[in-house]
Amino acid sequence: MTAKEKAEELVNRMYNVDSHDDFQDISMQYNHAKQCALIAVREILEALEENHWQNRLMMNYYCEVKQEIEKL
Repeated sequence: MTAKEKAEELVNRMYNVDSHDDFQDISMQYNHAKQCALIAVREILEALEENHWQNRLMMNYYCEVKQEIEKL
């Protein structure tokens, strides 16, 4: 899965968590979903750093995912 596809998947999964609330502005929900996805990616990156994982490919991948989420 490309970083762009992963970014879209994460945001969409977050966005669809609260799809039953029809009383909120949809753009706010989507922005909230983006922020939640960014938090999730930051947590992944922190875990990789804190555990001294040497897998640079994973670090680079999730850095790209973060950039792609920010573009959405």
